[in-house]
Amino acid sequence: MAMSTSSEEEKAQLSTFVESDDNEDEERTVWSKKIEGLLSLVGLCVGLGNMWRFPYLCMRNGGGAFLIPFILCLLLCGFPIFFLEVSLAQFTGKDALHTWEACPIFRGIGHGMVIATIILTFYYNANTTWIMYYLGSSFTSPLPWRSCDNDWNTEYCISTRPSNILEQVSNISNVYVSNGISMTENITGRQSSNLTNPETHMKHEYVTSEEEFWQYKVLEMSSGIDVLGHIPWHLAVCFLAGWTLVTLCLVKGVKSMGKVVYVTATLPYILLTVILIRASFLPGAMDGILFFLTPDFEKLKEPQVWVEAALQVFYSLCPAWGQLIIIASYNKFHNNCYRDSILLTILGEGTSIYGGFVVFAVIGYMAHDANLPISTVVKSGPGLCFVVYPEALAKLPLPNVWSVMFFLMLLSVALDSQFACAEMIIAAITNHFRVLRKRQLLVNVCVCMTCFLFGLFFCTQAGIYVYQLLDWYVAVSLPVLGFIECMIFGWIYGAERFSRDVYMMLGRGIPVFVRICWCFVNPIVLLVLFVFTFVSYKPPTYGDYEYPAYVNLVGWFIGLLPLFPVVIIGVLTVLETPGGSILEKFKASFRPSPSWKPVSSKYALDYKVDRTLPLGFWKQMKANVFGNQ
Repeated sequence: MAMSTSSEEEKAQLSTFVESDDNEDEERTVWSKKIEGLLSLVGLCVGLGNMWRFPYLCMRNGGGAFLIPFILCLLLCGFPIFFLEVSLAQFTGKDALHTWEACPIFRGIGHGMVIATIILTFYYNANTTWIMYYLGSSFTSPLPWRSCDNDWNTEYCISTRPSNILEQVSNISNVYVSNGISMTENITGRQSSNLTNPETHMKHEYVTSEEEFWQYKVLEMSSGIDVLGHIPWHLAVCFLAGWTLVTLCLVKGVKSMGKVVYVTATLPYILLTVILIRASFLPGAMDGILFFLTPDFEKLKEPQVWVEAALQVFYSLCPAWGQLIIIASYNKFHNNCYRDSILLTILGEGTSIYGGFVVFAVIGYMAHDANLPISTVVKSGPGLCFVVYPEALAKLPLPNVWSVMFFLMLLSVALDSQFACAEMIIAAITNHFRVLRKRQLLVNVCVCMTCFLFGLFFCTQAGIYVYQLLDWYVAVSLPVLGFIECMIFGWIYGAERFSRDVYMMLGRGIPVFVRICWCFVNPIVLLVLFVFTFVSYKPPTYGDYEYPAYVNLVGWFIGLLPLFPVVIIGVLTVLETPGGSILEKFKASFRPSPSWKPVSSKYALDYKVDRTLPLGFWKQMKANVFGNQ
């Protein structure tokens, strides 16, 4: 009985300790309310990839059976790495560029993250541009993509899918994006049908009006990446409007961003629910949902299914990009980030499953209406959002209403991801050049204006080809950056040392399960993902268009670019580290620098890095995994 009372008192003390936020660094920017930080992370983790990639992956890899590797990968990989970055950021209170002083030789991974995010920021707002144009067009009656009597249509345009033939899968490139981010796969085929004229035996390619609107009106596609063409005025205007929205929402940094996410992070759930309810009453909707969930357990024997599950978890939760770090760095020092990490990983990936119900309910209706197999209608990437869904919504009563709701939902999802990207760049600049902190508004405007000017490249007639190229390669290096993170806090700095830092914040250390994942599971999985990227590599294509060989070389350069600063800054750090010989400098560069300390002034004054870990590999491994008992 006495032991029970003592335990309850200890829990009460820890609870009080965790909720206390005294002695925070007065110069540090923090979220006005805890809910603002949570919603910002929700907005980051729930990206376009949850809507246009996961449902397709689930269908292709065994339906409901795919949820088994997906949930296991979420538990073993997604949550531990998510918690690592969130707790690291909360402890240091620094952005991705400046938070790696626990192991100075790897400072360059912060620079690599910033480089990858800059590349992503330049082209990601193209999604917002397309969405805004569709949103504006949704107020036009009839919907402009529904008919074939427009000046952009060709003689092979059809406004209704023929039901007497078997269509092939769309040729539109399928882009894997998570919130930003992103792996890419091209699925061959075209949203068209080859019809044979019995009299002339000539084959003609018939294209739906929705696809012609997307390719010939919205994109005004050129013949290839070498033919830039002009910038369509409607894309330039929407691109400017997108960056204006981002600038206004970040006008006061996280203070204004924290208010905006009340709308942008919650609105998608409301609209998804409304669309799901409406779609559920459509003929064929339940067939689509059953097609989505019907398990094929034989698929679980294929290694690629498990790899794709890990890829989806890794990229949708956004580790190794640095955006998690910048958002979590604004948390209060004693915020319970362990509980938040559990909640956010479940909510973020649960949204993928929920979005699958919405997508397949509508696709089931489309297949029923056209008397086609569901598999011929399913797509991933922009083809789903800008061709298939508009086609389905146009057939509903009050099509303009449903179209507005759908693209408003996509706009909210896309803006959340863009906020995090822009804020990460802005924070890296203001934290590196601290004098600019007093000119936050000017920095925000300059960053957004620069991104707008460089991003106009993606509004050209060749913009979709460049978009596809960057999205195909930009994430190549991320598994390597994530691997280095795990090695630092699993082995070099050590899970036991970092556990004591976490105890300082939360009143509890790092669970053994998470330690095992950091030390063993996560590094192995990330290496497998990196190797799989090369083994399964296929050059990008867009429909029938194949990129020139030199363009693929440029793509590989861009993909590997984030790794360059890891090597360069690592060498420079070794040379600048005090020591009598290169070997001594090298060893010293793995030790925490004086800048490694908690952001809370209460703990920073007396903070000293714990160097009591036992010598010897086996003893150190035991301490990192089970604690220094």
